[in-house]
Amino acid sequence: MAVNSASAIGDTQFPRTDKVPVQSPLYWVSQKNRYLRQMLIRDIEKLTGRRLIVYFANRYLTGSAIDAGDVSYLMELLSDLELGEDVDFMIETPGGQTDATEALIAILQARVPGFRAVVVNAAKSNGTLISLAASSIVMGCASELGPIDPALGDTPCSILAMPEFAMMNFPLHQLGVLALNQTRKLAERLLREGMLSENLDRVEQVARTLGSRDVYFSHGSTIDHREAAGLGLKIEYLEPADEIWQRLWLLYTMYDYDLKQDGFIKVFEGRGRSTSVSPNAPA
Repeated sequence: MAVNSASAIGDTQFPRTDKVPVQSPLYWVSQKNRYLRQMLIRDIEKLTGRRLIVYFANRYLTGSAIDAGDVSYLMELLSDLELGEDVDFMIETPGGQTDATEALIAILQARVPGFRAVVVNAAKSNGTLISLAASSIVMGCASELGPIDPALGDTPCSILAMPEFAMMNFPLHQLGVLALNQTRKLAERLLREGMLSENLDRVEQVARTLGSRDVYFSHGSTIDHREAAGLGLKIEYLEPADEIWQRLWLLYTMYDYDLKQDGFIKVFEGRGRSTSVSPNAPA
């Protein structure tokens, strides 16, 4: 795990001037990937007038799911923000533990109320649940949310909760029912307090649509910006030619490439904080 709490290189320093880095050459080279990403983060902040923080998981590596260890990393990332700042939270995740997701949502709502979620590629499963806590969700043509129905192991809880399963394994059936209720209750609260606060009659239906297999038959189903808006979620769609979108997509590709090259499972990053998590990092 690599952690940096000092401010990243400024816009008046290398490589944007002819001055050499203030860091030692070997150190700068070893950290150049995050320096360049943080430079782009500051560029995007200038365009939006909002702080940008990033939670990026390498969705194709084991251990990249949301877990209890994310709490301390998120707190470290948020410590660089001033109270009252407008914040964009860029998230890339396959989902993960619902208990840990509840904790992350509680932190975000307490520390950066009214934050805007930015989904450049995919915030699946409980990543979608975190996005429901935002005031709105920024999406583009490549962005996708997904169903939030939980699973125990590889078995969807919507199956475990069926009466037929209770006859075969009642304890597992009850766990499935409780997990479904936990997710739906959280989704309903977030929608009621947030994006559907003016359409309360739709809260239960939208939570059920996202949290069951009644509409989306696969947990990996894609919910694009049009479908998300059709559900009543507040979506801010950016066209492919949009100046902000092009930079967000560039930032996404940098994270995607760098994490695969360096073998990290997650990065928590802003313009002045950066934590990279390796597969063997303690949870």
